[in-house]
Amino acid sequence: MQEKPQDETTNHVGNQQPLPRKGLGGLGLDSERPRIILVGYMGSGKTTVGKALSADLGMPFYDLDWYIESRMHKTVKQIFDTRGEEGFREIERNMLHEVAEFENVIISCGGGTPCFFDNMDYINQQGESVYLKCSPEVLHRHLKMGKTVRPLLLNKTHEEVENFIREQLVVREPHYSKAKHTVDVTLMDNYDKIKITVAKLKEALHIA
Repeated sequence: MQEKPQDETTNHVGNQQPLPRKGLGGLGLDSERPRIILVGYMGSGKTTVGKALSADLGMPFYDLDWYIESRMHKTVKQIFDTRGEEGFREIERNMLHEVAEFENVIISCGGGTPCFFDNMDYINQQGESVYLKCSPEVLHRHLKMGKTVRPLLLNKTHEEVENFIREQLVVREPHYSKAKHTVDVTLMDNYDKIKITVAKLKEALHIA
């Protein structure tokens, strides 16, 4: 998936200051502490859209997986390998509670984040949650275009990945659907299409 070069407001762990924000009055949040939190299955474009929205609004962007890797000094795959999924989910919850306390930010969560513990309720409590909803076909195409190592998809054939996505969506959809807003996402294989999704997201959030 092609992405616009990272904007100076885009931020892995919070070392940079946000630029002046614009047009956030429609969020229904304290104007001094808005948070936009993106959820959805892996491959739905949360990081891609989050970075583009960050550049558009002048708000810092945090990818939760990147934040975990920065704080733990290990990749997500390494954490899965050493602690298993249960251990990773505990770390993920703790890191979510850190990053979602930051102010004036856009956050993209991991695909499984909303589906464990009370994470989705907490996300809704902390900000404006948006579910980036994709068909299984679009998810699979995005995942094939991406370069990120996905521990849950390792050593699976093309057909096994498609079946895995469909089965997991059945389980995860009820959690994602708790988000305050839903944006339907089509294939984003160039920046013009990414901008269309960003525009739809801003419309859903009533951002000018």
